[in-house]
Amino acid sequence: MTTPIEPPVPPDRPPAARPGRKLGPVLDNVGSAHRAWLEPMRGSYLASGLTLSELSIRLKFAKSKLSELLRGVGLYPRWEIVYMLSTELDMPSWPLHRLWRQAAFEAHKSGEWIENCTDHTPILTTVPITPPLDHRAFRELVEDDYGLFARVFLNDDQRDLAVSDTFDILWLSWNDALASHDTRRFSWNVLRAIVMSRTPHRDGRPELGTAAFDTVALQSLTDPAPRMDQVTESMELFTAMSRLPPNQLDVMVLRRLCGFRPETASALLGTSLATVRSDERHAIRFLESVLCPPLLTEGNTP
Repeated sequence: MTTPIEPPVPPDRPPAARPGRKLGPVLDNVGSAHRAWLEPMRGSYLASGLTLSELSIRLKFAKSKLSELLRGVGLYPRWEIVYMLSTELDMPSWPLHRLWRQAAFEAHKSGEWIENCTDHTPILTTVPITPPLDHRAFRELVEDDYGLFARVFLNDDQRDLAVSDTFDILWLSWNDALASHDTRRFSWNVLRAIVMSRTPHRDGRPELGTAAFDTVALQSLTDPAPRMDQVTESMELFTAMSRLPPNQLDVMVLRRLCGFRPETASALLGTSLATVRSDERHAIRFLESVLCPPLLTEGNTP
């Protein structure tokens, strides 16, 4: 398992100034798959320095409709207008189209509707455009580790899709990732948002039940009786872990369920080693206060 020690070097990019009325927020009822491509598109628009009036003239599309598209208002947008807008904003079409297509299914659009949107627009070249070199290098370093984290919350198919979507979104937002304080932290936040949006929740807390049946302790038990006892203990632990703050939960999943060293967890999260150790220490203290008997001894740690 490998992780980057130093994030890619961010480019120099001055903040863009824009006259006119500020773009409104995305509606609360916009689904997670729709947000996956909409928020990077909004980011590209805000960074471009263009106004809705200028885009309206270039695209020959009403300014009010462009505003609605960028806020998720109204019906799910057809690919033609999404593609035309992305071209003006210099966004890569391949990851955008994959994310747009997934969101179309989430919006209950038929396969025929989706294909019709694509077939009548000269949008995608025959050979996919490759991501930037530093994006590809970063993906090679962290993709497997991201998959281990996602697996704790999602089944295998959902895990693979969540990780793939993470890197599609990063491709769309790569300039923002490079310009952020830490590319690794930016990327982790994208992964976490996707995984949590697709994780079953109970009482507002993510469920870690899937991980209970894939721990080292369970795999080593063949007798049904102790195996069921271990399942019960693991479920109690995972239920308690779900009550941890997000940063502590991430550290505990990486350290105790994925088996990463503190240094690896630090590199993945884009946080200092001291922060990882502090979060783990506070998390263990909380878990030991609510579990009786304590289930976080060395021999019982999943």
